[in-house]
Amino acid sequence: MKRILILLASAALAAGCGQPDKAAAPEKIVLAYVTGWGNPVIPDTGLMTHINYAFGHVNETFDGVNVQNPGRLAEIAALKEIKPSLKICLSIGGWGSGNFSEMASDAGRRRAFAEDCVRKVEEFGLDGIDIDWEYPTNGEAGISSSPDDTENFTLLMAELRKALGPDRLLTYASDDSAMFIDHKAVLPYVDFVNAMAYDMAKAPMISSALYESDNTTEFTADRSVRAHLEAGIPKDRLVMGLPFYGRGSAEKYSDYTNFRDIDTTDTRFTVKWDDKALVPYIADASGELVFNYENPHSIRLKCEYALENDLAGVMYWDYGADDDSSSLRKTVAREIFGAQE
Repeated sequence: MKRILILLASAALAAGCGQPDKAAAPEKIVLAYVTGWGNPVIPDTGLMTHINYAFGHVNETFDGVNVQNPGRLAEIAALKEIKPSLKICLSIGGWGSGNFSEMASDAGRRRAFAEDCVRKVEEFGLDGIDIDWEYPTNGEAGISSSPDDTENFTLLMAELRKALGPDRLLTYASDDSAMFIDHKAVLPYVDFVNAMAYDMAKAPMISSALYESDNTTEFTADRSVRAHLEAGIPKDRLVMGLPFYGRGSAEKYSDYTNFRDIDTTDTRFTVKWDDKALVPYIADASGELVFNYENPHSIRLKCEYALENDLAGVMYWDYGADDDSSSLRKTVAREIFGAQE
């Protein structure tokens, strides 16, 4: 089975969707989240340094991991045969993924969960684990929560590091505000932190602005980065998130649309550019913002921001949301580590 998957991935490369591995890995991180659902494209290994596979979930007995679409994960893991330097982690969690609070609250469950994470890493030949608990102490996503979650998150990451050992990767996703996690306490156990600098507002405000403008709240990508730095995360261990989708007003426009599916030709709406927020948006006939998104220009500016601020790199959600020309992911690769088209 593994040989078949490797041959499939190799065929994809031969067809032109991949690029040869480089002699030396780029210094900066370009991390792509790849899902177990949606667009099943084989990732172009020349466009990233890391892949987080979404998702695994805490099981119903709070002591292990269920992998979503394990066949897809095996297919993604096979890419390491093509590019040995590529780092692939199983990301556990996601919006609405629960059972974290129950698992993390008990030492025995934490230990059993961590041991099962190691089994999954070994079974699929992965490089580590990414924890995407959204969010400790916060039940907004409809999951259970407890005031003890923040402390238990630290205990969980310590247990995971112990089980994984010093050489495997351990990372986590953090809310744009840098709340919910004691970052200073967790840092000794992790390699880097993925700041989700998106979904920061709802239309008619911009959800993924780089800087403040009349169309934003106080929450911007710049503010998210500064909040994480203020929380004690060093620049060289902070990865800034980029959305490959747009958010809008459900009443007037789609609430969530992948970049590949965004229609900018609808004559009922007008495409505009916010010179301060540095992102495009779509307005209705009255001029009200009904949808905002990213394009290659805004993605380039965010990548420049990450470089100018000496961050560890960028990550994006998600690989399959880009168009067939790889407009956004190629922009990221060019800007962050000079990959060629």
